[in-house]
Amino acid sequence: MDGDAFLEWLRREGRIVIVGASLAGLRAAEVLRAEGFSGSLTMIGDEPYEPYDRPPLSKAVLLGKASPQHTELPRRREIDAKWRLGVAATGLDLAAKRVRLADGDEVEYDRLLIATGVRARPWPKESEAQLDGVFVLRTRDDAAGLHRRLKASPRRVFVIGAGFTGSEIASACREQGVAVTVAERAGAPLVGALGGVVGAVAAELHRENGVDLRTGVMVTALEGDSSGRVRAAHLSDGTVVETDVVIVSLGATRNTEWLAGSGLGAGPRGIACDAGCRAFDFRGIVTDDIFVAGDVARSPHPLFNYQFLSLEHWGNAVTQAEVAAHNMISASAERQPHMWVPAFWSSQFGVNIKSVGVPSLGEQIMITQGSLAERRFIGVYGYQGRVIAAVSFDNTRWLEFYQRLIESGAPFPVEFPTVDRRPEGRQPVPADFPDPSLPSHGPTVTLSGYSPADRRLVFTPGRH
Repeated sequence: MDGDAFLEWLRREGRIVIVGASLAGLRAAEVLRAEGFSGSLTMIGDEPYEPYDRPPLSKAVLLGKASPQHTELPRRREIDAKWRLGVAATGLDLAAKRVRLADGDEVEYDRLLIATGVRARPWPKESEAQLDGVFVLRTRDDAAGLHRRLKASPRRVFVIGAGFTGSEIASACREQGVAVTVAERAGAPLVGALGGVVGAVAAELHRENGVDLRTGVMVTALEGDSSGRVRAAHLSDGTVVETDVVIVSLGATRNTEWLAGSGLGAGPRGIACDAGCRAFDFRGIVTDDIFVAGDVARSPHPLFNYQFLSLEHWGNAVTQAEVAAHNMISASAERQPHMWVPAFWSSQFGVNIKSVGVPSLGEQIMITQGSLAERRFIGVYGYQGRVIAAVSFDNTRWLEFYQRLIESGAPFPVEFPTVDRRPEGRQPVPADFPDPSLPSHGPTVTLSGYSPADRRLVFTPGRH
C-alpha cells in the first residue's frame, strides 16, 4: 500500500489511540473527527473522569465559586470515542503497535497520540507526605479535598513553594480569611518564571495581603502529631511554623515513566518531538506513527533559538494538539509546524498577570508601560539584542503588540514613542533570574537543547 492509499485507509478504517484524557487529548480527538477521521478512536485516562479544566482548581474551586465536579471541558463536537477511564497506560510496544494498560489489557493502534501531561511533584519524604493534612494540587480530587479542609477553618495553611500555583493558593486562602504562610527557597515569589525584578513586586503583593512570606528558606521537615495529622513545618533557618494544612507546590513531573524501555526519546524532561509533533525514538530518529502534545512534549521552537521547549501552558496544549491531530492524518506536504508563541496567565491577590514569549530566557528587563510601584505595568525581556518576552500586571491590552515584536525578532532595548518615559522605563536592567542549574519553583517553560545557528528569524504564524 503506497502512502496515499494508506492515508485514505487510515482516515476511513484506521485505529487511533490517545493516551491522556486531558485538554490536549480531547482537542486532538475533536480535530481528528472534524477533519474527516471516521475510524476507531480510543481515549485512555488514568483518572476516572472525562477531560476537565485544571486552571479553575487553584482559583474558583478553592474559593467555592465553582464545584470540582463541574469543571468538565466543553465539547466542540461529538468524538464517538471508546473511553478507557480510570486505567493507566503502563507500557508501549513500538514494534507491535500496542499500548499496555494497568488492568492487563492491550490496545492496538495505527497512530498514537501521547498527551499524558504532568503530575504534581510530591513532598519527597514519603512518611511526611502521607500525614493527614498534607496536599498537592493537580487533580479534581486534590481540589475537592483541599476545598473541604479550607471550609473547615484551619488555624493556618502552610504553602511550600511560591510559583504560580502556590501563589494562587495563598491568594485563595487570604480571600477566605485563612491565615497562610508561604515558604520559598528563592528570594521572592515567581522568580523562576519571571525573574527577580517582577518577583519583588509579587512579594509586596503577598505581604500587603497578609501572607506570612518566608523567602530564602527551605522546609526541612513536616511534623505530625500522635494521630498522624500534620502539626508543624520546620524551616532551614531554625524556625517552626505550626499548621494543620500543608500544600506542597514544588512544580510538576512529566508522566513518562510508563515509556521506560519502549525505545521512545522520553525522560524526566518530557518526550522529544519535531516541529510537527512526531516523537523521536531514543536514537534521535523521528517516528511517523507516534505523536506528542501538551505538557509532556518537548519540541524545538524557531523563535527561541531552536531550544526544545516543554510548556505547561493551557493554550499550548490546545494548539499543539490541533497541529498533532491534523498531521496524524495528513500527507507530508500538508503537515503543519507547531509554532505557537507561549502565553500564560494567572490571577492572584486581585491582579491579573499574563506573559507572552519565554521570560526565563531573558537577560534584561525593561519597564515600558506603567510603573512597578503602581503594580500596573508591562515588562519586556531581552535576549541577545532582541525582544524575547513580555509580562503584564493588570495591563494586558499591550501584550498583542509585544507578541508581534517577539514574532518579528524586534531589537531590544525597545525604542518606540509609546514607551513610557518614567524613570524606571528608561533603561533595561538585569532580569535577575536564579541560576538555572539550581532548583527553583514555578517556571512554566523548561528549556533543553541549543541553537544550531544563532540568527534573527522573521516568524509568520501558520494556520491552525
